[in-house]
Amino acid sequence: MDDAEYDDYVLARWPALVRSAVGLGCDPEEARDLAQTTLLRCYLAWRKVRKARDRDAYVYRILLNCFRDSRRRQWWGEVPTDALPDRPAAGDATVDADLADAVRRALADLDDGQRAVVVLRYFAHLSEAQTAAVLGIAPGTVKSRLSRALARLATHPQLSDPVEGA
Repeated sequence: MDDAEYDDYVLARWPALVRSAVGLGCDPEEARDLAQTTLLRCYLAWRKVRKARDRDAYVYRILLNCFRDSRRRQWWGEVPTDALPDRPAAGDATVDADLADAVRRALADLDDGQRAVVVLRYFAHLSEAQTAAVLGIAPGTVKSRLSRALARLATHPQLSDPVEGA
């Protein structure tokens, strides 16, 4: 096996895989674990991965399968708390973190198919054809799911004003 080729692939794709996992609903630490698990599976099957017609689509399918497997094994419901966190002041450095959280919450309100399409198209930067290949659906289905998802996100209260909606 050509470890250098694999190493180059990992270095180039790591940030996008982690961002995509966060977009699917993982917290940052879990997203890194999911990306690592995905890349481990890729390493073990590198001969198949490198021969794939579209290597990125192949790898994102593995990521999505790892994500689904992790969700089947664990409960991911909300944990109640007695105290609510303080809201940041306007212009506070946490505004970016609030926006990222608002995006994660808005994505979580989409159904699984819509969320997967948004993440693969905008977080992973896959084409419609690649997204369709990863999900095993027609490109037209990608377009319609994306259209419905973007319409829902455009009216989502978390995204209208993330600091106020928190």
